[in-house]
Amino acid sequence: MTVVNPTSKEALIASVNEPRAAQSGAEQLQDRFLKLLVTQMRNQDPLNPMENAEVTTQLAQISTVSGIDKLNRAMESMAQGFLSAQLVQAGSLIGRGVLAPGSTLVLEGGRATGGVVLDGAADRVTVDILTPAGTRVATLNLGSSQAGTLTFDWNGKADDGSSAPDGLYVFDVAAVKGAEKAGVERLGFGRVQSVTLGENELQLNTYGLGPLAMSRVAQIL
Repeated sequence: MTVVNPTSKEALIASVNEPRAAQSGAEQLQDRFLKLLVTQMRNQDPLNPMENAEVTTQLAQISTVSGIDKLNRAMESMAQGFLSAQLVQAGSLIGRGVLAPGSTLVLEGGRATGGVVLDGAADRVTVDILTPAGTRVATLNLGSSQAGTLTFDWNGKADDGSSAPDGLYVFDVAAVKGAEKAGVERLGFGRVQSVTLGENELQLNTYGLGPLAMSRVAQIL
C-alpha cells in the first residue's frame, strides 16, 4: 500500500477522487471543489496560510460555474416549452397549403398554386408546367414583375384546352430582363397533413413537398 504525504498534491487529488454517490455535473464539481478547498486549508503551511482574498476568489469561481449550469438547464427547459407551444400553434396549419423552396404543384379541384422569387426585375416571366415524367402540359405567361416573391395560379387547363387530372405536377421558370436571364428561385406547394416536433424545430409533413422544416416555409396560404 502506498503512503501519501498528506501535504502533497497527490493527497489533494486523492481526496478529490474519493467514491461518491451519483450527482449532476455541477453538484459533483461543487462537491469536489469544496473537498479540495477544505483539504488545502487543513494542510496549509501555518507560517504561510491562504489569504482571505484567495479563498473568496475560489468560492466566487465555483459559484459562477454552478450558476451557469443552472442557467443552461433553465434555458433548455424554456426551449422545450417554446417548441411545445409552437407544436400546439402549428396544429392549426394542418389542412392548409404552404409555399417553400421546391418545384412541386398540387392540382386540386382544378386549381394549383406556386411561387417564384425574382432576384431582380424581369420583363417577362414564364412558367412551364410538366408531369412528374417531364412532359410539358401547359405554359403560363406571368408578364413583367419587380424583384421579390410572385405567386401564380394554374386553372388546370392544358395548352390543348383539355383539363389536366388532379395530382402532382412540377414546374420550371424562366425570367428575362432585356437579353439577360434573371435569377429565380421556385417555391413549390405542399398541403400540410401533420406536424412533428423534431429535435430542434417543428417539421411539417406535407403532400407535395414531403417533410419540411418550419423554418423553410416562405408563405402560408
